[in-house]
Amino acid sequence: MTRHYLPALEPLHEDVRIAAFVDPRPGVAQRAVDAVATWAPGARAYGSVDELVAAGAIDAAIDLTPAPQHGAVNQQLLDAGLHVYSEKPLASSVADADRLIATAEAKGLTFLSAPGVAVSPRFRWLDALVRSGRLGEPTLVVTHHADPGPAAWREYTGDPTPFYGEGVGPLFDHGVYRLHLVTSLLGPVTKVQAMGAIATRTRKVRGGPLTGATIEVTTPDHVLVHLQFASGALGQLLASFGTPATLAPWLEVHFPMATLSFRGRSYEPDDPVSLYLDDDSPARSEGWGPAPDIPVEIPPVVEGGAQHFIGVLRGREEPVLTAEQARHVLEVTLLVYDAIADGGTHETQTTF
Repeated sequence: MTRHYLPALEPLHEDVRIAAFVDPRPGVAQRAVDAVATWAPGARAYGSVDELVAAGAIDAAIDLTPAPQHGAVNQQLLDAGLHVYSEKPLASSVADADRLIATAEAKGLTFLSAPGVAVSPRFRWLDALVRSGRLGEPTLVVTHHADPGPAAWREYTGDPTPFYGEGVGPLFDHGVYRLHLVTSLLGPVTKVQAMGAIATRTRKVRGGPLTGATIEVTTPDHVLVHLQFASGALGQLLASFGTPATLAPWLEVHFPMATLSFRGRSYEPDDPVSLYLDDDSPARSEGWGPAPDIPVEIPPVVEGGAQHFIGVLRGREEPVLTAEQARHVLEVTLLVYDAIADGGTHETQTTF
């Protein structure tokens, strides 16, 4: 919250008022209230969503609770008539996501979900290029997010234990960004295959209040995913908490006679995009060089989602980070674990 959401909302303080913070941990909500006192005076601290709802005087909520609680908290907020922006995933099951979407529709509420990949400057540039047709139709995407996970992040101030257990893991935590990206770019997925394994069974916490503690890893920290899209294109995703680092491009989009390759890390501001053209590509006649570097602005993926939510509520923007797409990505994620368990190919039932 303090790293992304509050800095994103502060410039909008004349457009949106922070009315409250909710946290069951003693003193945590009040510390957030104190942190925004200079630009959001009057915010109040509550220990539960029940207290928040009972107090009223609030129009919308951003749900940053732990991932397993998203479904229940989102339902409570929507039932109370609040517009909601949820961190990912929006629920723990497709059935729960269906109920949330139905509630929002019945009450005429805006219900959006992170991650904010599709509203980032980098994605908007990529999407415009793909939709222009200058390189043809994409046929293959290869993407990854691989690192040791939050137990190794010395700057992390929370408890990293849940990230290595059932219901979270690298796919729910990191891979979901890539799934939102590729579905925003190529559309819905129709088939899923996957394999997973636990590469490192224990982790030592390197930062925060649990420094030195040992975590037992109980869910795959390597997850390999194969996707087939409704368009006929194919996709490949690696989501891992079992690698120290990698030099592999975090995204490559392949066309019949061109490849776009995103080097470095997705959050690095200075890493360029490389375009590779086949010798006979028609794009050459348009003056495209053999492999030019195309600098693209760093994407504010987290804070951009919150700002988009405010823009939608104010009527300045059309909804992009829809709950329907988040439900589809949730289904794909759950099918990945089904495929890991039985080795089969699983077909999706949702779309967006």
